Amino acid sequence: MRVVVAGGGTAGHVYPGLSLASALRRRGHDVVFAGTERGLEARLVPAAGFPFRVVRAKPFPRKLSFSTLAASAVAVAALRECTRIVAGTDVVVGMGGYVSVPSVVAARRSHVPVVLHEQNAVPGLANRALSRLAGEVALTFADARRYFPKRVRVEVTGDPVREEILRVPEDRDTLAKEAQVEFGLDEGRKTVVMFGGSQGALHVDRAAVGACRLLADRTDLQVVLVTGPAHLDVIRRGLGGAEVAAEVGSGSVRGLLRAGGPGGILVRLAGYVERMELLYACADLVVARAGATTIAELSVCGIPALLVPYPYATGRHQEANARALQRAGGASVVLDEQLSGPSLASRIESLIDHDDRLLTMARGSRSFGRPDAADRVADVVERVGGGSRTGGP
Repeated sequence: MRVVVAGGGTAGHVYPGLSLASALRRRGHDVVFAGTERGLEARLVPAAGFPFRVVRAKPFPRKLSFSTLAASAVAVAALRECTRIVAGTDVVVGMGGYVSVPSVVAARRSHVPVVLHEQNAVPGLANRALSRLAGEVALTFADARRYFPKRVRVEVTGDPVREEILRVPEDRDTLAKEAQVEFGLDEGRKTVVMFGGSQGALHVDRAAVGACRLLADRTDLQVVLVTGPAHLDVIRRGLGGAEVAAEVGSGSVRGLLRAGGPGGILVRLAGYVERMELLYACADLVVARAGATTIAELSVCGIPALLVPYPYATGRHQEANARALQRAGGASVVLDEQLSGPSLASRIESLIDHDDRLLTMARGSRSFGRPDAADRVADVVERVGGGSRTGGP
């Protein structure tokens, strides 16, 4: 089969798309990506060895204005571009992001079957509308089923996860040792990893700085805080007294700060980490936002989590995502408005100081994870596209 995967903008759309594409390629199918030149997909997709087609799509303004007219013109142009991209294709997969809309509409107009993948527990408006054009919708969360019309065929597949993340449970010890070298970590300390997503989360970062100050005397703890590139300097000043190394080790860590010493907590501050599998392998606890990809990765690795849902996510879908993992026993949840340095320090200690609770949460997290998600979505794509497995395991 020839498959077009459309989506991007954020890591939450790009990485599942790449994982699905790899599964389809292993089965002998040809995969082409459609995305924008501004999103992460423009860099990550070619790096992964997949053909990349640029679509000049933009978000559609919600209010009527001159920009609405301009957006309409862009939408018409994007539809023409997508019509050319999907020509001769057996199936189009919409992974989310505004670029998936013209791709799916073009597929429908060209009588090409469509599969949608919905990452979140509360679907966005686009996927709800586009679902009527789809042969099937693959869901990450079973909770999302109730938002789609009953006649729409759905299957709970999970969210496809990168192969390097899937290897963490099996290679945890080896990867953890590599992480200790890469980040300058102490093997004898418990490790708390904090991050806010690919773009960072300033509120979480500031609370983390406050928590580290309150936990300063803990000689048994170390923290790796990934701020996002835009927030690194602000958080560096908040921590104070640390020096920056512009690039460290293999280059997967950029802007690494080292604070603290043998007499107290160790803090490692990074602007960006490409090899997240290293952090997952050494983490005893993760503090993070509740994006679908984050939850999928944490759960396939079986890592206890303290989740802080982004409060302005459409339909409060991050809170719904977090609650799903909480119900499975894999996470504790603190709402953004409740987050502060003292509250974060208290919640970290309530988890990290109780090994039995961490073990129970790890089991709950693993029970929620779907390491076979990429293959399950690939099954849906083959079924809708009328193709079959032609190669690979």
